[in-house]
This record gives sequence, structure tokens and C-alpha cells, in this order.
Amino acid sequence: MADSSELTTTVVRGRAAFTQFAPQWDSLAHTGMTATPFQFLAYQEAWWTHLGPGELSTVAVYRDQDELIALAPFYNLDRVLYFNGCTQETDYLDLIVRSEQAAAAWEAVVNCLCTDVPGWDAIDLCNIPADSPTRTILPRLAASRGFSLSESIHEVCPVIPLPDSFEGYLETQLDKKQRHEVRRKLRRAEGAEARLVVVGPDDDIHLAVDQFLELLQKSTPEKQAWLNEGRRAVFHEVAAAAQADGSLQLMFMEMDGVKAAALFNFEYAGRVWVYNSGLDPFSFGHLSLGVVLTARAIELAIQRGNHTFDFLRGNEEYKYRFGAKDTTVHRIEMKRGGE
Repeated sequence: MADSSELTTTVVRGRAAFTQFAPQWDSLAHTGMTATPFQFLAYQEAWWTHLGPGELSTVAVYRDQDELIALAPFYNLDRVLYFNGCTQETDYLDLIVRSEQAAAAWEAVVNCLCTDVPGWDAIDLCNIPADSPTRTILPRLAASRGFSLSESIHEVCPVIPLPDSFEGYLETQLDKKQRHEVRRKLRRAEGAEARLVVVGPDDDIHLAVDQFLELLQKSTPEKQAWLNEGRRAVFHEVAAAAQADGSLQLMFMEMDGVKAAALFNFEYAGRVWVYNSGLDPFSFGHLSLGVVLTARAIELAIQRGNHTFDFLRGNEEYKYRFGAKDTTVHRIEMKRGGE
């Protein structure tokens, strides 16, 4: 456990942080208290490059001058500091640090922000997981500095705890009606020879992402409007990096050689993270291939030994039909007092 008096900090401006800390970034993120794909270097860099507003300042925290123990990338927009990635595309965010070092690191980060990062009046942190130590550390820090602090539930993230078998999932996580519906739709799709396609390590990732994005755009008018060129680039860059490190799970349901439904997932740390989905509602609608694909993704997650299927943010009804239960992510706002 580190004491804040033993720590030093430095601030790196702009995108230089992604190069300077590249050798250590992912190893730190893998052991972090909120170890999600959204803390990885590839995601953080892609998001900032294509969607980042304001000015980026990354606070690095060191122990004994040379041991990097924490990273905190913030951007400043209208005198408010936000975590890099906040908010729409990024489902979980937090200080990148081990749990046992979080209190001292947060104190060092806030000290650094107050002395070495000018031009801000407030810190607005989105999508902090419910079990993050940040939620207990920052109120103490705010009180010690005379800052005001408020916290609220920002959104829900429905998740499914996975049992040891798909049959066990159907029996224990679904009610009788939904269990019957899922089994019926799986049988019907199988009878029609609908095919599950999972993108592998040697497949053309650029082509696969383009096929996914085409289906994403067809899903709803809202998704079509949301998918700008910056977000397209983020999908492509993050998918390529995840394919290389083995954490990508890009899946399609295909019928008669036509891809009709898609899931863009991450598989990491015993968890499947359902980042986004696509569906052509006018192709093979009678087969409910979106439902079939989600059921197959859950089945595959169980077969591969995962313990959680995480639908990420949003309270869409279909998630609960698959047996998901709400977890929460939180928003913490901290404002300087009397400054």
C-alpha cells in the first residue's frame, strides 16, 4: 500500500501520453481496480484521436520516482475535467490503478490537478462502477479540500451471472415463457440452416467491421445518426487491436450467405462485454436472428468458461428477457469551493 507522501506525479499534454506510457499502459490496466477493455491503451487512444474534445492532460503517478502505479487521462472542456472516453461510447471508466493503491494515487492525482493543471473549476466523472473504491475515496478527498461533491446513478448495466451449462442458464435464469421462446427460436433457426459466424484471428478484420457497421446502421434510425466517421474509425482501430490480443468477439448470424445480425463483444477476464449490435430488420425477420445470436453468444460464453455476460449500459427490455439483472454505474461531480 502506497502513502501519498511517497508518490510523485507528472503531467503529459496531448496524445504524447499514448506513446510515452505505451510500454506500461496495458499491464497497469490489466491489474487495475476497474479492469475493463475501455481502460486499454488501444481504446483510450482511438477514442481520443477520433472523438476527443477539449485539451488532454494525463496525470501519471509514480512510486520511488520510476514505478508507474496510476494513470489518469482527463480532457478539459469548458473548464470541466472529464475522464478520456466520457461518455457515450464508453461504458466503464475509472482511475487506472490497483485497488490497494487507489487512495494514495487519487490523492496524488487531485494534488497534481490543483497545482499543475490550470483552467478548471470542476471534475465530472462518468460511468464509475458501483463497486469502485473511487466512490468512497473521493468524498473524503473533497471534504479535506473544501470541495463540494455530488454522486448519482448515471445508468444501469444489466448483467447475467453465468452457470456451468447453457441448459442450466435456460432453467435458472429465464422464466418459463421466455425459456420456451428461446428454445423455439433456436430450433427454428437451426432448421432453416442459419449459421453462426465468429470472426477469427486470421480473418479480414477490416471487412468484418465494415459488415458489422452496415448492420448497425440498419438497426434503428438512432444508430444510423449516431454512427459518424469518428465512431467508425474507433470501431475499426479497437477491433484490430482486440483481434490481435485475443479479446475480440465479433459474431454474425448468417442465412443463405447473407449476414443478418451481428454482435461486437469483448471477451476478457471471465466476462463477455456486449459493446454494440447490428440487425437488418427486413432480412429473415421471421427467424428472429437477433434473439438467436444473443442466445448463441450466451451459450458460447458459458462454453468458454466465462462467469458473466455484461450487456453494458442501457435498460433495453430485451436484456431483461434474457435474465439480466441491473448493476449501476455512477457519476461523481466535484467542484472547487471558494476558488
